Amino acid sequence: MKLGNHLSLALVAGALMLSPAKAQTPLTAYTDANGFIDVQALTCAQLAGTYQEDADMLAAWYSGWYNGLAKKHFAHITRAKSGEHQLILYCKAHPGVKIIEAIDVLMKDEGK
Repeated sequence: MKLGNHLSLALVAGALMLSPAKAQTPLTAYTDANGFIDVQALTCAQLAGTYQEDADMLAAWYSGWYNGLAKKHFAHITRAKSGEHQLILYCKAHPGVKIIEAIDVLMKDEGK
């Protein structure tokens, strides 16, 4: 690799490190006066923009909710993590969609 290429890579890497990082928003920002979150109103932008720990907790909550509705009594950890990853990818691509709508789309796609 030529010196010019090394310099170009260094400049790009430096620019990436200097670009402002998007601040994450904790889920507590979306709670009502009693500390509750309306899980049916949360958007993909809110899920994609929160901390990983909050996204993990929320994904686990939604998983439990949907599994409870389906009367399933088992958890598949690997599938749950994969599902969370797919949900976050979908949400990043569709920030205006509600999380419950995104889950419905992904569940229908999985059933195909």
